[in-house]
Amino acid sequence: MSKLFDKSGPLARTSPWLFLAAAALLLVGCERPPVDAVQIGYRGVAMGQVVNPRIAQAEAARHVSPAPLPAVPADGPRASEVFKNVQVLGNLGAGEFTRTMAAITAWVAPQQGCAYCHAAGEDLSSDTLYTKVVARKMLQMTQQINAGWKAHVADTGVTCYTCHRGQPVPAAIWFAPEPSVQAARMTGDKRGQNTPSATVAMASLPSDPFSPYLEQDTAIRVTGLQALPGEPGATIAATESTWGLMMHMSQSLGVNCTYCHNSRAFNDWSQSTPQRMKAWHGIRMARQLNVEHMKPLTDTFPAARKGPTGDVAKISCGTCHQGANKPLMGASLLKAHPELGGTMVAAAAPEAAAPEAAAAASAPAQ
Repeated sequence: MSKLFDKSGPLARTSPWLFLAAAALLLVGCERPPVDAVQIGYRGVAMGQVVNPRIAQAEAARHVSPAPLPAVPADGPRASEVFKNVQVLGNLGAGEFTRTMAAITAWVAPQQGCAYCHAAGEDLSSDTLYTKVVARKMLQMTQQINAGWKAHVADTGVTCYTCHRGQPVPAAIWFAPEPSVQAARMTGDKRGQNTPSATVAMASLPSDPFSPYLEQDTAIRVTGLQALPGEPGATIAATESTWGLMMHMSQSLGVNCTYCHNSRAFNDWSQSTPQRMKAWHGIRMARQLNVEHMKPLTDTFPAARKGPTGDVAKISCGTCHQGANKPLMGASLLKAHPELGGTMVAAAAPEAAAPEAAAAASAPAQ
């Protein structure tokens, strides 16, 4: 082996430039697309979004919208006149109604088919299966989102596919956790911390950031508005829960903190991006949907579909977004299904949002 490299060996007579050229080829072969950094705010304050093209390309493949079914004539008798027990969408033409049912089947239960909601061998009007009762409530929820929460979904709206993506049970649903057995021990309650959880991006934070904010109306803001507050501020526990929710939102949308916040003044609404107000409405929308649509279904769902404490599945930011800052990369199936747009008004209208230039004291507390 040593003879290869001595003065008379073949490698000793090889030009060193060949070795450099070979090394360069190896590096070129390993080269990958660069990471993109897009500045979205003031220079020098880290207001930017980092995008990895490889990851973005792979993510885009997960958010492809299915082709809509061909439209049908809207004339003819109404669905409520042709079919029995049509409590939602009965104002549609019978053909339109049938098209919508076919679309919902493809969006929610493509493998199970119509029998997922309609009991085999029974009249289609029967409410024997709990899934049909749930589906009716979900149609009403979809209409309420599209009609009452335009501050968050705009005219893009949502359909059943936004959350379900061809699965009977959507991704990123959540249940209340079981009470901690450590709460009564000397070590105390660790509140789900130091337990790996994808909910909070594997951070050492409370693993249930949902119950306080997406079910209960707990204040989210923990940042002080003055250097030396005259009274005690937020507790460390509250701060940790807030960060847990923020980690969930960041992961669910595939963005970092500066997508909504200015890094030099996280609490200042006048320096925040417009997306922060969208998120503010989104939190309140999720809370309302959980309280007014999901929780009332607790007795409808069988025990096998409930959580460890017997509660019903609830939604989070990730249920719709699933890693994209806009669900389905901004594509809208609602254009092909305006019947899901609804005419309802949110039962509890979202609180009036303060203008961006308003004082922090009057801005939304989140």
